[in-house]
Amino acid sequence: MLPHITATTYLAPLREGGSLPGLVEADDLGTYVVKFTGAGQGPRALVAEIVVGRLGSELGLQIPDLALIEVDAEIGRREPDPEVQELLVASAGLNLAIDFLPGSVGYDRSFAVPVADASGVVWLDAYVANVDRSRRNTNLLMWHKSLWAIDHGACLRFHHAWGDPERFATSGYDYGDHVLGGVGRPRDVHEQLAAQITPELLAAILAEVPDAWLAPDQTRPDPKAPPDATAARERYLEFLLARLAAAPRWLP
Repeated sequence: MLPHITATTYLAPLREGGSLPGLVEADDLGTYVVKFTGAGQGPRALVAEIVVGRLGSELGLQIPDLALIEVDAEIGRREPDPEVQELLVASAGLNLAIDFLPGSVGYDRSFAVPVADASGVVWLDAYVANVDRSRRNTNLLMWHKSLWAIDHGACLRFHHAWGDPERFATSGYDYGDHVLGGVGRPRDVHEQLAAQITPELLAAILAEVPDAWLAPDQTRPDPKAPPDATAARERYLEFLLARLAAAPRWLP
């Protein structure tokens, strides 16, 4: 299961992200980028971060470690910035912490990366329908001369409007907009990566998502949404397995 830690100090907002993540110190003496439940994207983005981030790590991709972090409302009340204060107070409770990679720099196409590393990232993004890995916003870092993938909140679009698993499973993927689309060869790594994804692995990863984040979104009622966390995990599993089975439809 994901480590459970507690925030001790809010250091600074990271204004590059639309959800206003923050740099936070925790009681394990680590420093983390924290994404908050009270941000505009809501808990669904955090669910995607866990599912895709953990899946990528299991497949051998370089993805920062994740943890669940408790944030006390009092930390927010001490912040002088009204926008930050409002976000922290609204996010009191459990949030998502992502290990901070000090000294990392944003990836651009001037960096040479191994084809195998690029292929793995492109394959995972195509599998989970990630629309946020473009030249405009790479969501990739270079750290210790290695490629690291971050920010997976825009994946798994089906959970914003629950519908037919088959429709999601068979939808194509825009490789032309992917920052690594001309470098990665997802078809070359498909058999190796797909063989590692089993119902048991997906179920174990889904078990790490807090129940509260899987509850129906009361602000945007969806009659097709699963009624509770148990049903939601079953639906995620159904959608992800259907997507994997339909790989010929989305592989380049």
